Amino acid sequence: MPFRRRKNTAAIPRTVPAFEHIVTESSETFLWRLDDYPWERNVWNFHPEYEIHLLRKSSGVVLVGDHIGEFGPGYLTIVGGGLPHDWVTAVQPGELIEGRDIVLQFDPERLRGSAELLPELRELEPFLERSLRGMAFHSRTAVAGAELMERMGTVHGLTRFRLFLELVDLLAKSDEYELLSSPDFSPVLDATSLDIIQRTLTYLFQHFAEDLKLPEVAALAEMSESTFSRFFQKNTGNSFSDHVAKLRLWQACKLLADTDIPITDICFQVGYMNISNFNRAFLRKHKMTPSSYRKLSRQRLALRA
Repeated sequence: MPFRRRKNTAAIPRTVPAFEHIVTESSETFLWRLDDYPWERNVWNFHPEYEIHLLRKSSGVVLVGDHIGEFGPGYLTIVGGGLPHDWVTAVQPGELIEGRDIVLQFDPERLRGSAELLPELRELEPFLERSLRGMAFHSRTAVAGAELMERMGTVHGLTRFRLFLELVDLLAKSDEYELLSSPDFSPVLDATSLDIIQRTLTYLFQHFAEDLKLPEVAALAEMSESTFSRFFQKNTGNSFSDHVAKLRLWQACKLLADTDIPITDICFQVGYMNISNFNRAFLRKHKMTPSSYRKLSRQRLALRA
C-alpha cells in the first residue's frame, strides 16, 4: 500500500511550522506519498529536499516563493530546496479531498554524490539549478510526468527507481515550463517568521473578498504597519496590496471562466469597490479586459472539447 497521509480529525493546536522534516526509508532514494487535503502539513513550508508535486484533483491557489498563481487537476511542479511553497484549496468545514496530491521528495546531494560513479547524472545540474526558483510544467510534459508519478504508486524497488529517473530526465530536458519565483526572492526562514506568515496568508486567503485594511492585518501579526509591511514583503516577495490584488484577480478569473455571473457582480464579489478599479487592475495583470478573458476562456474550452 502507498504511504498515505490523512487528515487528523482531532483538533490540531496551532504549532510553529518550521521546516518540514522529510524521512526517507533506508531502502529508498526518494519519498513517494499520496496526500489527502487538508492535513496538518498543508502550510507555507520549506525543506532542503526537492519536491515534485502533482495536483490530481480540485483547483486553488499555488504559492511558490513570491509567485501566486492558479492550479487545477494535472498541475505539475518541482520546488527546489529551501523555497517556501503551499497549494491552497478552499474547502468547507469537515470537507476532505481524498488523494488530492502526489508528493515526491528527494535529496539532490544523493544525485550529485552518485555522479562520481554514474557520470550521466551530471547532466541534471542545470535542471537542479533552475528548480531552485520553482518550475511549473505544461502540455505534453505535464501529462507524461503525471502518468509516471501515478505509476510509481503501483510499484516498488528498482522499478520505482527506474520511473523516478525517467521522470527527472523528462523534466530536465523539457522546454514546456514556467519559472515561478523571482531570482531575488530571499525570505527569512526562521520558525517565528514562518508561523506569522502562515497565519497571515491563511487569513488573507479566507478574507480577500472583504474590505481588508493593512492596520487590521498588522495588528493580527502584532506588528506596527511599517514593520509588518517590510516583513510581509521580505517573506512573500509581494507587498500587502499586491498579494491581495493577486488573490482577487485569481478568483475573478475563475468566475469569468466557470460561470455566467455578470462582470459587474464579479467585481464586487472578489472585493473591488468599483468597476473602474477592477477593470484597470485586470488589464494590468492579464493584458486584456475581463470580457476578453471570458471570451478567450470559452474558446479554449470549446477547443479542448
